[in-house]
Amino acid sequence: MLPMNFTRWMNILMGCGILFCSTLTACSDDDDPVGRIPTPTENKASMITDQDKLAMIYSLTDLEGNKGRIYEMDYTVDYKLEEALQAGISSTNTLTMFAAKYLMDKLPSSKSLPNLSFDAGCSAFAVTDRSNGQQLMGRNFDFNHRDPETKERIMIPVIVVHTAPKGGKKSVSFVDGQFINYKSGFYTDGTSDLSMLMALPYLLLDGINEDGFAICVLKLDGQYTEQKEEGKKKIFTTVAMRMLLDKASTVKEATELLKNYNMCSDKVAASYHFFMADATGDFAIVEYTNPDTSQNPNKMEVLKGEEAYRFVTNFYASPTMADTEHGINHSEHGMNRYQILKEKLEACQFAMNQKQGMELLKAVAQGPESSTLSTGFTQWSEIFNLSQKRVKMSILREFDKSFEFGIE
Repeated sequence: MLPMNFTRWMNILMGCGILFCSTLTACSDDDDPVGRIPTPTENKASMITDQDKLAMIYSLTDLEGNKGRIYEMDYTVDYKLEEALQAGISSTNTLTMFAAKYLMDKLPSSKSLPNLSFDAGCSAFAVTDRSNGQQLMGRNFDFNHRDPETKERIMIPVIVVHTAPKGGKKSVSFVDGQFINYKSGFYTDGTSDLSMLMALPYLLLDGINEDGFAICVLKLDGQYTEQKEEGKKKIFTTVAMRMLLDKASTVKEATELLKNYNMCSDKVAASYHFFMADATGDFAIVEYTNPDTSQNPNKMEVLKGEEAYRFVTNFYASPTMADTEHGINHSEHGMNRYQILKEKLEACQFAMNQKQGMELLKAVAQGPESSTLSTGFTQWSEIFNLSQKRVKMSILREFDKSFEFGIE
């Protein structure tokens, strides 16, 4: 049993977020891909004593030198996925308890961390580049972290995480560091404890694996998801994404895996749906629905095949939910972005190259406060090349600069 001060600390820690979505090289448009040079830091990792874990933590690289906006790491130790799947993780609190028990070497002491307010809204789509037959997935991660007192936007760090688990699939995934209270520049600020970097494999918001399967998560309004089917283990949103990147080669395999678990999300006024695509050209939206919106969503639906399911924003796509306040016929959460996606994708018959895909992401990017319809700030934009197993990313709507990551 974990001590009370640990449980209290974890409750405080995770109050700030709604989510916990091999050696590789990355490069910007201006640079050749070269081996990464770790960024020097004097910050401590007070809950870690294992030398392999410490070496991994201190291998983090600031990809812009010293801006503190985007970091990259090879996660080289065992992150205990099978134990995580057996643990029945159902919330950010139980996820961090798992991370402390299985991934850290010491239990954290009690400490106070600030609460945050936020606006969230994302966009995703799947297309084919007909000039070469390559399959692409586009994704904007829109999330506006704010200080609840000053209302100022908090600048986040993006953390790029490479994993190559024994017996599993290599992947690259992307983390918003502010969900574990890491602000821009945290790695070298002299005060941030780096121990929570041990939880990175379970903090993803999107990613792609070596077989060209990619997945991302997008926010929905309404009650939180809670399935309670007898005989199935609970699984949390981001733990599910980690499982799928490690185990699934295709959308079909991913949806079959999800059916084996009871999906759960944090007990806040929000839920989530997944958008996924693969190198075969398959795609799907996975939602957990309940037409009685006073009750928790609990029925898994796989929406695929129709062109309408090639793109998604922040309302339910399922016909089951269409006439509810959070469905396509009534919700305004992401509707303006959805209409832009619909118009442009239908005009090109869902055929785009990578440059055109990034232009579409630019068209639906958000922030900072330029529009009353904005429900977030575009932290990053990605084109996943599912055929080549590569990702091209721009951060903070800086579309004239990009980073590229791959799976070798």
